[in-house]
Amino acid sequence: MGDVHSPTPAAESGPISTAADARLSAELTSVVAGARRRALRDGDRHIDTAHLLHSLLESDPGVRVLFSSGQVARLLGYLVQRSIGYGLQWQGTVEDSGAVPLVRDQAGWSPAAAGAMEAALVRADGRGARQVGGVDLLVALARNAECRAVEVLGRAGVDPKALIAAAATD
Repeated sequence: MGDVHSPTPAAESGPISTAADARLSAELTSVVAGARRRALRDGDRHIDTAHLLHSLLESDPGVRVLFSSGQVARLLGYLVQRSIGYGLQWQGTVEDSGAVPLVRDQAGWSPAAAGAMEAALVRADGRGARQVGGVDLLVALARNAECRAVEVLGRAGVDPKALIAAAATD
């Protein structure tokens, strides 16, 4: 067992407290783990909103049903291309949409991704839910017009406002 005082590698910790982590649904816990693996594999220093969107689409069936026919495949196509072309302009940069103040170390999360997780918690609270789900995170991502996830949605022809509306009726 390691020294309890040794620093945790940035991409292994999260932007929310341990108490908040306990409120994540099983699906959202899997999404976060997938986003973390994707960031590490891609050599990114921070989990960003595109990592979260990619993992949501792969891991959460409740999220996928909110998209029209063919949209998920198009989105995954863009996201898979991230490391071989699309998204290369992001390499070596920290995503800062301006939605939250830029902090040097968000414990391995871009400020926009950390803000999305916090907004997902707030949305779940507003619904009176005990657990935060993938749809809560998707809505939080879609509401931040300046984040990478919304850029990907736009390139794939997905209207973030339509996703928010679909989630409201879900």
